[in-house]
Amino acid sequence: MNNHLLNEFEKPTKLHYKILFMSWAGWVFDFYDLILFSFLLIPIGKELHLTNIELSWVLGSSLAATAIGGVIFGILSDKYGRRRVLQWTILTYSIGTFLCGISTSIWVLLFFRIITGLGVGGEWATGQTYIGETFPAKVRGRYGAFMQTGAPFGIVLASIVGGLLVNQLGWRECFFVSILPALLVVFIRKGLPESDVWAERQKLSLSTIENDDPIIEKSENSFFSLFKDENRYLFIKCLILAIFDMSAYWFTYTWLPAYLHQQRQFTIVKSAEWMLITQAGGLLGYFTFGFIADKWGRRPAYSIYSVIMAAGLVMITLLWEAVAIYPPLILSFMFLVGLGTGMFSGYGPLFSELFPTKIRNTAMGSAFNLARGIQFFTPVVIVLIANDYGLSGGISLAALFAILTGAWIWVFPETKGKKIVI
Repeated sequence: MNNHLLNEFEKPTKLHYKILFMSWAGWVFDFYDLILFSFLLIPIGKELHLTNIELSWVLGSSLAATAIGGVIFGILSDKYGRRRVLQWTILTYSIGTFLCGISTSIWVLLFFRIITGLGVGGEWATGQTYIGETFPAKVRGRYGAFMQTGAPFGIVLASIVGGLLVNQLGWRECFFVSILPALLVVFIRKGLPESDVWAERQKLSLSTIENDDPIIEKSENSFFSLFKDENRYLFIKCLILAIFDMSAYWFTYTWLPAYLHQQRQFTIVKSAEWMLITQAGGLLGYFTFGFIADKWGRRPAYSIYSVIMAAGLVMITLLWEAVAIYPPLILSFMFLVGLGTGMFSGYGPLFSELFPTKIRNTAMGSAFNLARGIQFFTPVVIVLIANDYGLSGGISLAALFAILTGAWIWVFPETKGKKIVI
């Protein structure tokens, strides 16, 4: 039965690369839609007369919605398949972002950002599960990392649209053009097969239903299966890992463009340009993490990149004045912050290797996005801290969470090269 499975191939084929590209493209626009709002905070706030606290609640609401979307679409993917649900998630976040352009008040904007967050929460885990189930074990880390490079590409695209083109387009039009990623659905529908690991699991489930007790199999496909004795401890460990890492990320990026603009007196365009430097580091970090994880293991890779991120963060916040007199030096630390975020490349391969197929997408989507949903409070916490210590004080907390991520990974077993469990 396993001889024809895609993950049993010696090397990736053309079909593997199609799966990778479509999952990657979905993640690019997923992250673009999520982060675009950060670049449009100032013009939206001015036109709708919103305070920083109100904008923080709107920003946080989309993060909170990703938790719900991650759980819902994770369950749907384990039930209806990776290919079909990947399409649903892309349509959801594309429509939500488009509708943000017609917002006339904080409540309308809040509602549409929640829709966007639902789709954003579902896409990443579905795409990573798709790749994790279909790529050979010995290269799973690097190809999961390749998909993760979509995040910096998404931020670069958001920097261009929301930072460089907003003056020509207007913030509403920036949201309107964001409906275009919905076209990916056409290519996914026509060009991709279903995950054969998932399909084999469905056959096994059907056989169980026909020959045994169907209630048992049905109950195992729910979110609550994550809290059964055999899964609970592992899932909680994964959730804590994701919370630490998500906190490091969102304490960094939710207010970073505004930090450069408001506290460091950069123009909006210059802020966007410096963010591009950070994302150049992110691209390299996401790309290289997988090679290190496949060669030396998941745990050492996480620790290395977490230290790099923490070091860069301390320098661009608490020690800014000491190094900013030499711009190339501060730019190098901005680059290191991005490079350190490469540890996010580890989640897809790690979670794929830890959980069985029947709950893989549910576990992955729930842990990753519940952790992201908790970041609902992050933008507000930063603003509150900024009242006394400036935005640099709030953002600097990200360094602590980065170090916690690199330490916590060692409570996990090493899964490098592990065979996927059907």
